[in-house]
Amino acid sequence: MRMSRAQLAAWLLVGGPILVFSVWALVDNPRLYLVTLLNGLTLASLYFIVASGFTLVFGLMRNVNLAHGSLYLLGGYVGYVVAGHTGWWILALAAGFAAAALGGLLLQGLILRHMQGQDLRQTMVTIGLSIVIADILLWIFTGQVYQMEAPEWLQGPIRDIPLIRAYSAYRLSLLGFGIAIGVFLWWLLAKTRVGAMIRAGVDDRGMLAASGINVNLVFAVTFALGAGLAGFGGVIGAVELSMVPGEDTRLLLASLIVVIVGGMGSVPGAAIGAAILGLAETYGLAYAPTYSVVFTFVILIGVLAFRPRGIMGRAA
Repeated sequence: MRMSRAQLAAWLLVGGPILVFSVWALVDNPRLYLVTLLNGLTLASLYFIVASGFTLVFGLMRNVNLAHGSLYLLGGYVGYVVAGHTGWWILALAAGFAAAALGGLLLQGLILRHMQGQDLRQTMVTIGLSIVIADILLWIFTGQVYQMEAPEWLQGPIRDIPLIRAYSAYRLSLLGFGIAIGVFLWWLLAKTRVGAMIRAGVDDRGMLAASGINVNLVFAVTFALGAGLAGFGGVIGAVELSMVPGEDTRLLLASLIVVIVGGMGSVPGAAIGAAILGLAETYGLAYAPTYSVVFTFVILIGVLAFRPRGIMGRAA
């Protein structure tokens, strides 16, 4: 399919400056450029893990859950406690996922199930719940900064990488986690009967119920999976970032941007949106720290202006 002149002009307008910058940065300091590239991709992987759960809940099920960031924080704190008592990082991952999934299951079953289609009401209720959860976590864990240690098999750098020389083994592992979760979600939604039921329930809830399927159970399990991914990301983020009040708001905002840029309900779109956001943040901090925050909003405004449904979004 041939591109129109408008599409070609848009690609040149966006890609041209990026290409010029990349050539200049590679000539000026190739190690800084490549390390920043890896930092951006690994940060994007964390954003994708958290935002993929938000995509399931908000983009696919059309449930407005602005307590998603609080579930991220809850999973991180639970994972930190479990890791501290057992020394098992894998167990901490499972505990963080389970705690957030249980919280999401209760949220959907007790509250949001009775507000289906009431977007404004869901927004206000989940904002209030996010404040309550954040304050409870602040009361329990205080405002102290917590940070988990990476497992022994991921501690230390990987050496002898061309040009880069050495890079964190744990940060590189985030790429593996992101890819694995992305492939799993694509398979679940596109290739399984459960995914077909989820998509059918979103399109025509009444018809799915009439076919004898428990729609509430399908939606509850999907919501729990989306919330669990937030908790899973919280445990991962507790190693690379930190657990501190305010991180819930940051990750919620990142998830919103990823879903808007990538397209609602699209897992590949969430991956693209996360990559764009992660790279924009890291390159901005590395090369233009004064204006780094601006880049994110320029991307968001550009997508809303020229592609309101998102890069991979489709018309309803």
